[in-house]
Amino acid sequence: MNKEELKTIVAQMLREMHTDGAPEPQVKSSEYKPTQPVSEGILPDITAVDLRQQYLVEQPHNGAAFQALKAKTPARLGVGRAGPRYKTATFLRFRADHAAAQDSVFSDVPEDYAKAHGFIPVQTMCTSKDEYLTRPDLGRRFDEANQRVIKEVCANQRVLLLIGDGLSSEAITANAAPCAEAIRRGLKNYGIELGRSLYIKYCRVGASDHIGDLTGCELVCLLVGERPGLVTNGSMSAYITYKPYRGIPESKRTVVSNIHSQGLPAQEAGIKIAALIDRMLKQKASGLDLSREALT
Repeated sequence: MNKEELKTIVAQMLREMHTDGAPEPQVKSSEYKPTQPVSEGILPDITAVDLRQQYLVEQPHNGAAFQALKAKTPARLGVGRAGPRYKTATFLRFRADHAAAQDSVFSDVPEDYAKAHGFIPVQTMCTSKDEYLTRPDLGRRFDEANQRVIKEVCANQRVLLLIGDGLSSEAITANAAPCAEAIRRGLKNYGIELGRSLYIKYCRVGASDHIGDLTGCELVCLLVGERPGLVTNGSMSAYITYKPYRGIPESKRTVVSNIHSQGLPAQEAGIKIAALIDRMLKQKASGLDLSREALT
């Protein structure tokens, strides 16, 4: 069979498919369901769907019990299937959440963020987002110009509250300011006054250790954006370290994690962090050195 004969056969098949009265096309032997028109030409926001309430299993054996389980976690459970594959809604949501996570990593916190919230901006030795992602060591140190700013702003402060962009710009813009304000109010109730806070661009957790060396402060609390995942692109953590210094073991830190709208709310986290800081100052310890009673 030559090319011309093949083209003739294909053309004939296409004509037959479009003949009036032909049966509806079948999709992999399943019932054909044409796409429903979208009102006013606007697609719904697939990311607005609460994964805890989305249950896509058809004819479940015990759907009520499974939905009660799903209400406790945003994990992708009960997503159903289309043959051996994910359903379209599940696949599109996965792609959308993955894209949001990538955007959060590669985007920057707005330039006016620090000024708008009264934070003093400084920058680690990283000069770009690419360098920040590929040189974690530079995200833990400051050049001489930034060191001077840190020493001037943080001089004679017993407790330092720092905000760092980290690996999620969304986490900081959504959670850092209300959490920091709750920490300030909470510490004031314990008789602990905070000075001005630094906003650190291209920040790794270890940047707080360098600041500890530069200032000689007693305790540092760093609010920093965490690496995004598919559940949320805006999770923030607080790393609290008593007597920080460069090279301090990670076991000396206390971490309050999963601070975001679907986890630990920012203001509630701030109240918890303030109580932890008060306990740490009294016990003169953090991390594994802190007694279990301080964590309850």
